[in-house]
Amino acid sequence: MLNLVSADEAVRLIKDGDCIALNSFVGIENPVDLHEAIHRRYRAEGSPAHLTLISAAGFGVWDRDRSAEGYIRDGACDVLICGHFGAMLSTKELVLEDRFEAYNLPLGSIEHAIRAQAGGLPGSLSKVGLGLFVDPDLEGPAINQMSRGTELSRKLVQKVTLDGEEFLYTKLPRITAALIKASKADRFGNVSLCDEYLKGDALSIAQAAKANGGTVLVQVDEVTEEHIHAQLVDIPACLVDAVCVSAERETREPLEALKGGQAIPRAGLPAHLDAINALTAAGKKQNAASDIIGERASRELRAGDVVNVGIGIPESVSKYAEQSGLMEKITMTVESGATGGLPASGTVFGSMIGADSVYTMAQQFDFYNGGGLDICFMGGLEADRFGNVNAHRGPGAFSGVGGFSNITCNTRTVVFCMTFNTKGLKVSRGDDGSVAILQEGSVPKFVGKVRSISFSGESAVRSGQRVLYVTERCVFELTEKGMKILEVYPGIDAQNDIIEKLPAEFAAELEKNM
Repeated sequence: MLNLVSADEAVRLIKDGDCIALNSFVGIENPVDLHEAIHRRYRAEGSPAHLTLISAAGFGVWDRDRSAEGYIRDGACDVLICGHFGAMLSTKELVLEDRFEAYNLPLGSIEHAIRAQAGGLPGSLSKVGLGLFVDPDLEGPAINQMSRGTELSRKLVQKVTLDGEEFLYTKLPRITAALIKASKADRFGNVSLCDEYLKGDALSIAQAAKANGGTVLVQVDEVTEEHIHAQLVDIPACLVDAVCVSAERETREPLEALKGGQAIPRAGLPAHLDAINALTAAGKKQNAASDIIGERASRELRAGDVVNVGIGIPESVSKYAEQSGLMEKITMTVESGATGGLPASGTVFGSMIGADSVYTMAQQFDFYNGGGLDICFMGGLEADRFGNVNAHRGPGAFSGVGGFSNITCNTRTVVFCMTFNTKGLKVSRGDDGSVAILQEGSVPKFVGKVRSISFSGESAVRSGQRVLYVTERCVFELTEKGMKILEVYPGIDAQNDIIEKLPAEFAAELEKNM
């Protein structure tokens, strides 16, 4: 039956030392009221303390003083395990200050390990991560100094061999509590996520907590007297310990297009995206470099392709796919579990405008890991002469790898969309399509060796993937003989604008393969 309580009453079920799994995606679907109730209790009582927090896609609301940021900063958390840290503005700074143990794993690996616990298994196997930073033979999952060499670091990701094949085995701590944001509960206590932007893995998280004798807390927008249709119930009442109603329910008309309740013709998607961008600070003015990259990258699309487009510069691919008429002939996906429609960005990254279907993240990563994507367009912080890409860790900062490694692991064609350099780069494109470099950036993005590997060029060559690196001045291609220049844009001098601006070994390899 429904146990309807306040958020403050609900979090009294959280105990010191609990391992809490969160059903959230970067900045959306966070049970903010429950997080802030934990913070109030912690400030008043010093409890719950010594918490471990697990979130496959990360959590936060792009505000350093809201949601879980407060109790993490005040010391309630001992361990944090996340796929992405982007929306956690305060927390990701504290990680680098060694305030608590912190670990980063591919999003899909965390999802599948949670699902394993729901089924009574200790962990899950995957080939994703082999040869990448998370591989124990390289760096392992630890982010900061205090996490390196710990017992948890050694157990979290292990390399194993079965039937002569290598795998990474991900074993999370036992989940003993779950915090979930949902749309509604009925008077019987059944819960539905029918009006959320995504499902995440709410059911697996709840099942994992209950399998370990733990607690499931759900924050909903409303409680209805009507029985929720069985096909719309995401978490049955028997798995839910307490339900609280959101203190505020924000409704902004353009965001209704993200909930999947209305059919939107493909031709109408860009107009909806513009309206959503105006609300979510995603309407950044495109610069010439992004336009050049997006237009060239979009030419790799083919009718019938199943696609994933990353955040940042790759988003410009959608603009040119729309202009060319291809948008209606391809299927977009996002790692949160939506398929069909147009991905949204900004503070609602992870949602889909006019989605055809929304299923769980674990199911989406089954699809990605199994090679279901025809092509993906991803950003990158840096790439090297071996074709490796670092997308998760910069100097003195990090965001986490998120779904990047899963998305790129088995996709037939991988297109990295990144400028040749950054910090001050200015370019222009003439009416005839020629490109002029007006000012070089001060920070190179094509380097001798990346500082951390999110994508392995060696693995890509071995598996036969087609890999391109599209910049504002040229296109590189990864081959069995190494990196080569596939294309130089009109107006660009290959020697002066490309080769002479690369590290010596990188430049020598390109000249060898010309």
